[in-house]
Amino acid sequence: MRYWFLWGKGKVFGFSCGLKRGFNYQQSFSLVNVKLKWVKDKALDAVIAGERDLRAACNLVSILSSAPDFCLPIYHLSRHRGQLGLPQYLKLSTFIRRYPTIFHESYVFDSAGTLVPCFELTLEALNLYHEELGVIRDNMIDLIDRLCKLLMLTKDRILPLQTIDQLKWDLGLPYCYIDNLITNYADLFSLFRLPDDRIGLKLLSWDDTLAVSQLEKNVAQQTEEDLKNNCLAFPIGFTRGFGLKRKCMEWLKEWQKLPYTSPYADASHLDPRTDVSEKRIVGVFHELFHLTIQKKIERKNVSNLRKPLSLPQKFTKVFERHPGIFYISKMSDTQTVVLREAYDCQRIIQRHPLVDIRERFASMMRKGFRDRSRGLYKKTAYIGHKDPLKIVQGHKGGGNGLDSEVDSDDDLFSEYNSDESIHCPS
Repeated sequence: MRYWFLWGKGKVFGFSCGLKRGFNYQQSFSLVNVKLKWVKDKALDAVIAGERDLRAACNLVSILSSAPDFCLPIYHLSRHRGQLGLPQYLKLSTFIRRYPTIFHESYVFDSAGTLVPCFELTLEALNLYHEELGVIRDNMIDLIDRLCKLLMLTKDRILPLQTIDQLKWDLGLPYCYIDNLITNYADLFSLFRLPDDRIGLKLLSWDDTLAVSQLEKNVAQQTEEDLKNNCLAFPIGFTRGFGLKRKCMEWLKEWQKLPYTSPYADASHLDPRTDVSEKRIVGVFHELFHLTIQKKIERKNVSNLRKPLSLPQKFTKVFERHPGIFYISKMSDTQTVVLREAYDCQRIIQRHPLVDIRERFASMMRKGFRDRSRGLYKKTAYIGHKDPLKIVQGHKGGGNGLDSEVDSDDDLFSEYNSDESIHCPS
C-alpha cells in the first residue's frame, strides 16, 4: 500500500538525503545540493514491464490495418522499424513471430522466384483494432483537448511533428494522427515548415478553459491558506520502507509552500536558480504527465522539449530530485518516468478507455506467446511452384509475450538470419 498526501495530511515514507551545512530556508537553494538515492519500486516496475513489446505490436497492428488485405511482406514492415522502439539486435520477423494471436505468417514468391515472409492480422486482432477505432471516435474531443493543451504548454504553441510523434503513444493519439485527426480540425491546427526545415504543428487559437492545470483542478485538497497564497502542493508518496530524514522532510515541506506557477502562464520572470523556478518545472511535467493516458513517458522522449517549454539545461534532473512525485523505472533497458500519484500499486486510478484496449492486446500477446512456446503454432506450409506470386498460408493464430524468446528449432524459418527475402531451393 502506498500513502498519498499533502503535507500534514498523511503518513510519510521516502528517501534519505543530506543537506549542506549552514542551509537556510530563506536562501535561494536548489535540490541539486541534495543527495538522493534511487529506490526500486516493484509495483511501478510491473506497470512498465512489457510496455515496449506492447507498443511495438500495436503500432504494427495500425500499419497492417491500412494495408491491402491487412497483409504486408517483411521488407515493407522493416521500413517502419525505426518507429517501433525495438532493440537493434532483435530481428523484426523474430519479434512478430512471438505473437501468433496477433500476427499470422504466410509466404509468397516474387517474380524472381524468391520466397518472402508476409504477415497479416488475425481475425481476433483485427476485431480488437476496430474496437479501438470506436473508442478513439468516442473520445475524439478528449484527444483533441490533450493535443491542444500540449501545444499550449509551449512558448509559441508550436511543436515539431517529430516531437509529437515521440509522445503520440502516451497521449493516445492514433498512429496516423495527421490524416485521421489533424486534417479534420483545420480551424484548430496548422502544419507549416520550421526554420530548420522540419514540419511543425501550430495551435491557431488559445482556449482559456483548457489553460487550467490538473493541480489547480484539485483545489479541494488544498488548505484555504495555501489557496489564498497560491502555494499549491503536489501529492507526495514514497515506496514503503524508506525513511525520510528530518532535515530533508523540513526542506520539502517548505518547498511545497512556495508559490505555484501555472504551466500555462508566462514564467520568463522567474530566476532559474531558485526553488520557485524548480517548482514551476515540476509543475510543467506534472501537467504533461496528466495529459498522457497512462501517466508515464520515456525519459528520452521529453529531451526535445527544453526550448519549446522554456526549460533550463539538464531539466530532466527534476525527476531524480523529486522521487516522491516521479518514479524512474529502468525496465527494458530504458528509463520510463511514472507519475506516482496516478497509481495505487499497479492499478492506475483514472482509467482511460484506451487503457482497457491495450490491456486486452497485452492479454492476447501473452496467450499466444505461451501457446507458441508449448509448440501449438508449429507450421506446415506448402509452397506452390506453379504460381510464383501465390501466397501460401500457414497455421493461423495469435499471441503475446512480454519477455524475450529464442526461436525454437522446429520453426519453419528459424535458420534464416535476415528479415530480407530468401531464395527457394529448386
